[in-house]
Amino acid sequence: MIHSGVPLGVLPAGTANVLAVETGMPRSMVRAAANISTAVAEPVSAGVLKNEANPDGRYFLLMAGAGLDAHIVHHLDLHWKTSLGKLSYWIGGFAQLGRRLPEFEVESGPVSGSFSFALLSRVRNYGGDIEIACDVNLLDDRFEAVLFRGSNPFVYLRYFLAILTGRQARARGIAICHATQARIAAPTSAKGYVQVDGEAAGELPASIELVPAAITLLLPPAYLTRTRSQAAVSWTTSPTR
Repeated sequence: MIHSGVPLGVLPAGTANVLAVETGMPRSMVRAAANISTAVAEPVSAGVLKNEANPDGRYFLLMAGAGLDAHIVHHLDLHWKTSLGKLSYWIGGFAQLGRRLPEFEVESGPVSGSFSFALLSRVRNYGGDIEIACDVNLLDDRFEAVLFRGSNPFVYLRYFLAILTGRQARARGIAICHATQARIAAPTSAKGYVQVDGEAAGELPASIELVPAAITLLLPPAYLTRTRSQAAVSWTTSPTR
C-alpha cells in the first residue's frame, strides 16, 4: 500500500495495539470498525528498514528498535505471547538481567556513539503502557531517536525509573534527538537484532530511513485536531522559533 494513495483503515487486533492507544481509537474491533466511516484519510510518513534479511526494504509505521528490545522480540516464546499477551514481553525483559548487553555503534542525526538499545519512534507510546519518546507524532516527518548506553543490564532499572517519571530527557546515559535516518552497526561481541512494530526483522547491521507521505492512514478526527493544536502551541512558544 506504500505510495498507493489507498487509505488504510486499522482494526486493533494486536498484543499491545500501540496505534489504537496512540491515536485514541477504540481498542474494541467492533467499535473501531463502526468508527471507520468517521475517520479522516491523512498521508503520513513511514519508516523503511534495510538489512541482510530485508535488502529491498521493510516498511513500518510506528517504531524500529535495535539491541535490547529486539533481542526480546527475537527470542520471544510465541506460546507465551498467545497465552500471556504483553506480560510475555515483561518476562523476556527481566530475563535479560542475567546477561551482558552487546553494544553497537549508532549514527542518527547529530548523535553518534555506542549503545545497547536504540529506539527510533514515530509515536509516544511504547507497548501501549509507557512513553519512551516524548516529542513526536504520526504527523511529524521525523523519528525521535532514544538511545541507551551501557552493557550492564542493571542500568536499565535506572532508565526504566526515569521513563516512568518522565525524566528520560535528563537521565545520564540516555541520548535523545530527532532524525530522519539512522545507521546501526553490528555488535562485535554477539549477534544484534532489530525489530519493527514489535515484529522480529532480522539482524544488525541495518539502516533506517523515513519516507515522507508514504502511506494514507485513516485516523480519528480528534487525534488530528489534538496533534495539530499541540504542534501550533509548540511552534509559537518555542524560544528558537
